[in-house]
Amino acid sequence: MIELTLIGIGTGNPDHVTGQAVRAMNAADLILIPLKGADKSDLAGLRRAICAQHLANPATQVVEFALPVRDAANPSYRAGVDDWHDAIADAWEGQIRAALGDRGGRVALLVWGDPSLYDSTLRIADRLAGRMDLRTRVIPGITAIQALCAAHAIPLNDIGAPVVITTGRQLRQAGWPTGADTVVVMLDGDCAFRGLPPEGIDIWWGACVGMPEEVLRAGPLAQVADEIVATRAALRADHGWVMDIYLMRRRTGAGGA
Repeated sequence: MIELTLIGIGTGNPDHVTGQAVRAMNAADLILIPLKGADKSDLAGLRRAICAQHLANPATQVVEFALPVRDAANPSYRAGVDDWHDAIADAWEGQIRAALGDRGGRVALLVWGDPSLYDSTLRIADRLAGRMDLRTRVIPGITAIQALCAAHAIPLNDIGAPVVITTGRQLRQAGWPTGADTVVVMLDGDCAFRGLPPEGIDIWWGACVGMPEEVLRAGPLAQVADEIVATRAALRADHGWVMDIYLMRRRTGAGGA
């Protein structure tokens, strides 16, 4: 049997890794580190740094592998993602069998944030479970939402009020969620807030949250939107990638969408 442990590592800061996560890393026979190409080599470097700081078991193998790339030209987003996840499951299976053979063992993957929140690792693990004798467990991690709120020293919600967590794609397609006063937006590669009427909305934005490179911006959306767009573009140009997240809140009496 393969015991696959998905370990939440927060936003990449080694200090965000919990004691439970450290124990799971050191109990693993194999840790897999995906490589996402030269322009995102820093992401693998962060995983290596976490292993260097927390991994003390000399018997644990750390294996890097090339992560398949999603076909962005596929006209069906969902079909493209399904094909991509199948390819990733193929890559996991190949690396696990090469390292452990048929004897089984404990395999760990280091997952940004928390594996339960806007991350596909659990869905890919389900695909793998159809091919191997596999049991999956999850070690929770600090989410980007927690890190963002902590960095800005703000509460996630107003008193007794709900919060909507969505994606940039959904915000672009559907606009401001109906009935929501607080919206957290993840996986936004194109600053979808630019498509909203900005009046009465405040935004708290952060990139590389919790890391030494952290950049924060906040204020009325009408005043800071352009600055956020420019800052994000500069970070992406410098690093080849950027991880960012933002929270928006309607001011009392601002009205709904």
